[in-house]
Amino acid sequence: MTAILTAWCGFQASKWSGERAIAFAEASAARVEATDADGQAREARVVDLIIYAEWVTATAQGDTALADEIEARFTPHFRVAFDAWQADGESEPGPFAMAEYVPPGTEQSAERSAYAEACFADALEDTERGDNYSLLTVLFALVLFLTAMAQRDIHHVAAWIMLGLAGLIAVSGLIVLFTFPARF
Repeated sequence: MTAILTAWCGFQASKWSGERAIAFAEASAARVEATDADGQAREARVVDLIIYAEWVTATAQGDTALADEIEARFTPHFRVAFDAWQADGESEPGPFAMAEYVPPGTEQSAERSAYAEACFADALEDTERGDNYSLLTVLFALVLFLTAMAQRDIHHVAAWIMLGLAGLIAVSGLIVLFTFPARF
């Protein structure tokens, strides 16, 4: 029975190790996707900033025709923030400070980052589960060792002590084993 429990714990440790590897890989892929989306958002901000700076310059010089032409070139996501900024009486430092300003990639970056964090947390949990099963594997192997030692030609009191200790470890390990989740 103890040999079967030892093998089962080793099998479970291996399964949880696989789950951990998958979760770490998913977290890594999600972080790459989040970085890509964040790069897209940064590029959109740069484009918007350049066009907006030209609009500010034209407006400051009183060239309304040029300012209107530049304004017609605003990106759709910047247009929303710009309109909200003007509707608010231009009280904020600029359209970029408005909550409405959300360049493409911003939300995807946040979503993928959150998913990466969740996968990373799952991987850490899977690591702990695998480690717990590895510890039980060692404990059940200890039971096998103590049982084998008790069968050697030693004083019968020492043999009974070893068997008692082996039984105590086996029962304790079995109780703990029932509290662990299993993968099949």
